[in-house]
Amino acid sequence: MAEKNQQVYPLAPANGYTRSDAESLESADELKRKKRIKLAIYIGIFIVFQIMVITAMSLTVMKVKTPKVRLGNINVQDLNSVPATPSFDTKFTTQIRVKNTNFGPYKYDASIVTFLYQGATVGQVSIPKSKAGMLSTKKINVEVSLSSSALSSTNLGSEMSNGVLTLNSAAKLTGKVELMFIMKKKKSSTMDCTMAFDLSSKTLKSLQCK
Repeated sequence: MAEKNQQVYPLAPANGYTRSDAESLESADELKRKKRIKLAIYIGIFIVFQIMVITAMSLTVMKVKTPKVRLGNINVQDLNSVPATPSFDTKFTTQIRVKNTNFGPYKYDASIVTFLYQGATVGQVSIPKSKAGMLSTKKINVEVSLSSSALSSTNLGSEMSNGVLTLNSAAKLTGKVELMFIMKKKKSSTMDCTMAFDLSSKTLKSLQCK
């Protein structure tokens, strides 16, 4: 009777672990594997994002554009003309504008703006050494005096008889654009403007800059 009432227990695994312990280990390994996959995905996304940022910066911020130098509004103070001679002299105020569209300052050397009639010089003004800040325009106020006294034979008389005086201005700025305080790139800017004066009203008729 004693043998019939004796309870039989299952033997434990030889390695000391139960089935639930093995399943727990498998779950832990699976969890670690998933974490590694997520980490790899995040690293991949971060690398792609960095590549996109660097590409965008190289196409915008780090791309060096040539600054522009132009004449601003011209206010005529005096304009005398004699078609019969022919001769003229004029005084006016204007602005020399250095437009910098870069993400860094443009430092340029001193230069000269030359005013011409059919390629012959009729006057000059100086541009002092300075800089145009990041994404800004440097404005230099100047007073200009021009005279035809240095001209030789030209078509000045025939043009003035039509009541118009056409002049050109030319200049070249040389300097460097600085980016991120580490990169400097040389850039030269040129001015090519054409202005027409109405001799009867003694005013500016038109101003075009390329």
